[in-house]
Amino acid sequence: MKAIVISLFAVILLPACIPPPAPVPKDELVAKGRAIFFEETFNGNGRTCGSCHPAENNFTIDPAFIARLADDDPLFVAEFNPALKDLENPKLMREFGLIIENLDGFDDLKNKFNQRGVPHTLALRTSVENPAGPRTGWSGDGAPGDGSLRSFATGAVIQHFTKTLDRIAGVDFRLPTAEELDAMEAFQLSLGRQEELKLPLPLKSVVSARGQEIFNSPALGKCFACHFNAGANGDPNIFGPNPGNLSFNTGVEDLPDQPADLSGELMPPDDGFDTPGNGEFNTPSLVESADTGPFFHNNAVETIEGAVAFYNGDSFNNSPAGQLLAGATGSGINLDATQTVAVAAFLRDINALENIRQSIELLDSYVTREFLGNEDFNQLPQRAIHETDDSIMVLAGGGLHPDAVAHLKESRRLIKKAIKKHSSSTGLLEEAISEQKMARAEIIE
Repeated sequence: MKAIVISLFAVILLPACIPPPAPVPKDELVAKGRAIFFEETFNGNGRTCGSCHPAENNFTIDPAFIARLADDDPLFVAEFNPALKDLENPKLMREFGLIIENLDGFDDLKNKFNQRGVPHTLALRTSVENPAGPRTGWSGDGAPGDGSLRSFATGAVIQHFTKTLDRIAGVDFRLPTAEELDAMEAFQLSLGRQEELKLPLPLKSVVSARGQEIFNSPALGKCFACHFNAGANGDPNIFGPNPGNLSFNTGVEDLPDQPADLSGELMPPDDGFDTPGNGEFNTPSLVESADTGPFFHNNAVETIEGAVAFYNGDSFNNSPAGQLLAGATGSGINLDATQTVAVAAFLRDINALENIRQSIELLDSYVTREFLGNEDFNQLPQRAIHETDDSIMVLAGGGLHPDAVAHLKESRRLIKKAIKKHSSSTGLLEEAISEQKMARAEIIE
């Protein structure tokens, strides 16, 4: 009631076209980190962290998002700056969302490089800890020093922000200060979920519910072993207490007919963690997977159904990880088509539920004028639209929950209408929140 009175008071005193001032962030370190993440170029080539991790695209990039960018966007600096023509492979970036990483050093740029997708930065608080040290990036070796998020930011500046391929600190870029690294770490840790799911969930779809059973079955999907509670950490019942985020050689590099390989472009094999590499890559969280494709470190698979199906094939079952799993459980993974679709439906449901949670959080923060700092306050309704678009896409793409999709579309309509009305939008946004909750009720008890 207090929040409603405050909102009405603001509407009465201020013209409809002038929104009330944004509240002061509760966590100023997070807010500072956000500003650095999206605005700071570190005296480099014009890129920011947000160039590859835009908030409106789940803090990652894919070919569809890249296609919407202007041709002079800093992401394409290799196309219009002759000094950086070998910084990226424009064809593979635009067609497959791949960027160049020199994980084994910068001494032989023509031969020592990998092409990798951009991992999102959601739910990092629950997905980077490991007893042997942090797991950041696709394999942990993109971060110099201790491998932490702070070190990962330093490595990103050296790799991606440079003005020339000489990469001389103080000339081609400036390194982040300790204070900036602290702020960016705080910002990144604030993104997405702050705690793990607790499976099983009371899902209403019989297909999704069956998918959850298969996911957690030691005889069928066995997915829980490496993705305990659908997160990024191993099952403590298999790998011991507090296993954290684990790395495995799952055989993705052995997949035949990968899209980037079919392009005819030079694509050296990716040896994974360390130099020389051991072929291992980090386990990503699956809660955010359905709307952050393409999948795997090399964007080899486009759909969530295809990503699940990968684990039925020879590339995985013959890999070190596949053999390890077979040894621990007595057999490999061999799901039929309907079972594969069921697991994918489960992953779509939990992803949509996370989108809805974030949409409600964003809208509620705007209505109640509470602000943590990891979002631009005045962009909260628009960010909620992005999350709502994702939930619609994720559910509709799997033919799931048409009634929930209808509620989400109505919520989106109300948010857009509220944005046009500026400060007199409280009632509309509260209706939009209600529609989000009704959508959620269609998915889960």
